[in-house]
Amino acid sequence: MKTALITGAAGNLGRAVTERFISGGYFVSGTVIPGDHSNLDFSADQFEKTSLDLMDEKAAGKLVMDLAERKGKIDSAILTVGGFAMGSVKDTSARDIMGQYQLNFETTYNVARPLFTKMMEQGHGRIFMMGSKPGLSTANGKGMVAYSLAKSLLFRLAELMNNESRHLDVVTTVVVPSTIDTPQNRKAMPDGNFDNWVTPQAIAEILFWHCSAEASVLREPVLKVYNKA
Repeated sequence: MKTALITGAAGNLGRAVTERFISGGYFVSGTVIPGDHSNLDFSADQFEKTSLDLMDEKAAGKLVMDLAERKGKIDSAILTVGGFAMGSVKDTSARDIMGQYQLNFETTYNVARPLFTKMMEQGHGRIFMMGSKPGLSTANGKGMVAYSLAKSLLFRLAELMNNESRHLDVVTTVVVPSTIDTPQNRKAMPDGNFDNWVTPQAIAEILFWHCSAEASVLREPVLKVYNKA
């Protein structure tokens, strides 16, 4: 049985990815934030839940190492944890930037680093990090300075990791969705064209395929999932 690590497993995207990978025969280890009592009703032989503060580098590293020791390998990881903030340059302090850096970059790096190290040792693996249009291009980052800067680091990180692993079957990809069709986004943007958005299930399906043998020849570090938005 293949093993996947999914951070933010109780979120809209994290839950959809968890469901898809379990249905595809994976054992999934999913993280939730401390105090989150969301019902993740999967059988124990397919899923385990860990409450974890991903800003705790030591704890994140221990999670990865313990999982790898118990399962022998970690085949895939989907790191969905992050957060959003508005703010122009005028309205964005250095503390604001640091907050977004911690929420969007540290929570990813603290897991991605030990994962990458393990996958380099085992010779294979797929890591997916959640980017954003503002992080990909400054043209999309107007009024989102701290968020845009924090997310932009994920693209550079993926490039550096893929350069290190270029002779192995270890690939790091940044996923860039358009607006994700969630209840929260529908409430925030009631006049939006929901048909143009991308569903969590569609993203989950794409990520699952990118972990397949058929996709093993791909080494694209950026995966744009825009639908028509």
